[in-house]
Amino acid sequence: MGKYILKRLLILIPVLLLVSVFSFLIVHFAPGDPLNMYMRPDMTQEELDTLRVSLGLDGTIVDQYIGWLGNVLHGNLGNSVITSQSVSGRMMEVLPNTVLLMGTSMLLSFLVAIPLGLAAGLNKNRLPDQIISFFSYIGISIPSFWFGLLLIILFSLILKLLPSSGIHSIGETGLVDLIRHLIMPSIVLSVGNVAVFTRYIRSNTISQLEEEYVLTAKAKGVGKRGILYGHVLKNCLLPIITLAGMRFASLVTGSFIVESVFGWPGMGMLGMSAINNRDYPMIMGFTMLSCLLLIIGNLLADLLYCVCDPRIKAQ
Repeated sequence: MGKYILKRLLILIPVLLLVSVFSFLIVHFAPGDPLNMYMRPDMTQEELDTLRVSLGLDGTIVDQYIGWLGNVLHGNLGNSVITSQSVSGRMMEVLPNTVLLMGTSMLLSFLVAIPLGLAAGLNKNRLPDQIISFFSYIGISIPSFWFGLLLIILFSLILKLLPSSGIHSIGETGLVDLIRHLIMPSIVLSVGNVAVFTRYIRSNTISQLEEEYVLTAKAKGVGKRGILYGHVLKNCLLPIITLAGMRFASLVTGSFIVESVFGWPGMGMLGMSAINNRDYPMIMGFTMLSCLLLIIGNLLADLLYCVCDPRIKAQ
């Protein structure tokens, strides 16, 4: 198990290196000179040349990349053009908020999708299956920004039950207030995953119920609940784990929209602000951190294989 984890970690090195190259090149070839973001009207040419050297914008593109990568390896992602704050420090401030939102939405996705998928598969082509499938198609098709605005109008403006934006109300820092702010964005971010997971679990449940081990369990007198949760569910988890690792990317990119709609102070809001203001150091740091989060998600999915399927662990 330790060798497997070490092997997977070593594979991450060239992936992160390639991402750093693409991240640097995208920003480097963007229209305009990054130096313009730091210029003042009264600066002389000598001061501009000194500033260019201090920012690492002198020399060839290879020299610039090597200098930037060296700083990144030392944990220095530069300073924000807009706020002059440390990029790494600023991202660490908002990262827990995004991790909380993503973790909550993923947990909610599994808690809802697993029983719905099992119920749909158990009642193949019956009324419960048709109802669940209908709402699954809606969940796959519904735009997250439209659904988010709909929830805000319903629960914040009309019913006045939940706050419309932010992570805390003014003057409030308690857990209950945080949960109230978390409900709507986590629901919006999980709807698409619930729909996709439900469809996959339904399909796998139908195929697993036709296997011989299910007939053997029935012959031993095991009830439907015992068969579903004791046998079928375990064999349905592997493809769902794969899908969850793939859908982890949609959580990162989806946070851009959801956090913007609900004013959630996370990585999505920070990334949108950096793009709108052409804050190049923040954009490059955000790209690297987002890639790292996606890689960690896929790594966790691989490790969960070993937990759920002893055959993979043995191999």
